[in-house]
Amino acid sequence: MGIDGYIAGFNEEPGYLDYGRVGPIATAAAEESLAWTQVLERARHGSLDVLREQDERLRAAASALVGVPAEQIVAQPNTSQGLMHAMFGLTGGVLLSAGEFPSLPIAAVRAHEALHAVQPLWLETDHGKVTPARIREQLDASTVAVAVSLVDSRTGYLCDLEGIRQVIGDRLLIVDAIQGFGVVDAPFELADVVATGGQKWCRAGWGTGFLALSERALDRLTPVFSGYTGTEEDEVWGEVPPPASSARAFRVTNPDPIAEARFAAALEEIARVGVEPINRAIAGRVSEVVELADEFAVAVASSRDEQERAGIVVLEPPAEQVTLLGASLHNHGVTATTRLGRVRLSVHAGTGADTLGMLRDAFVSYSTAASY
Repeated sequence: MGIDGYIAGFNEEPGYLDYGRVGPIATAAAEESLAWTQVLERARHGSLDVLREQDERLRAAASALVGVPAEQIVAQPNTSQGLMHAMFGLTGGVLLSAGEFPSLPIAAVRAHEALHAVQPLWLETDHGKVTPARIREQLDASTVAVAVSLVDSRTGYLCDLEGIRQVIGDRLLIVDAIQGFGVVDAPFELADVVATGGQKWCRAGWGTGFLALSERALDRLTPVFSGYTGTEEDEVWGEVPPPASSARAFRVTNPDPIAEARFAAALEEIARVGVEPINRAIAGRVSEVVELADEFAVAVASSRDEQERAGIVVLEPPAEQVTLLGASLHNHGVTATTRLGRVRLSVHAGTGADTLGMLRDAFVSYSTAASY
């Protein structure tokens, strides 16, 4: 499958620029979900056993994209639960920014409050950017892990995983990859923990995710809330065996096989096309959006450097005009996120000329009204 075939799987209405919130489900994922739902609906003799195979399928599909062996990957219902597993499993200081998406700092604080084993160490960023230089300056002997977002959900900044790995040595590198996984060709193999979900850029819907762990992470993390499916035993009755020695230990119960199938279908499609071609298509669309903003003098707060951005463009109009810009986008059918005085536009490979035309019309209305 080429990039054109991939783009053909985008069926949302024109005007959608909010993949950073949720990606409308891909055709491949939707069809997979329907097919397996019908299998469950009919429950034909012997058919339900095949549903169990979707866990192995998902882990293989994730392995192909994240560069970690399938046995070191475990399905999760969402990114946040994967991050909870990581933070509750740590002992020592974890360096992270308080400005990260709340899943990371809240997981760290909850783990500290409950167990007092992990200590959040709050990183002072470079104007919101988590950079290798700032991390190097603030590392100390108590730091056992560094936690970052692959792409910052507020600024659209794409972090430098390679640079961070170089400065932190053998400390654990924990990555919240939800903003960008599947569309950013990042060196995930350098991370020790990769937690992500499929409902945004992978377009696989809610209830999808996985946790990928390096051998170092498996050695150092304690599976604190490991459930009955997280042991080495297939049947657990009358005893409480220890957690498995593999990533399986970070399971609470059986995963949703239909969600796994849906996510696997989306990841398999991405692998067939290649992350790099998808990323190139997105980069071109992002440049077009930035050019439109410049044409209408709408300030762009996110990075213009292709090495520091993924699919997010952040607009920062004057404070008194934020509502006006949001209303102009809404009135022209453009779906975006307005938060903390900024407007976030999230662009994907399937963002077409119709959507960019609607965005242009919204900018025309905004600039006309703002000039009075």
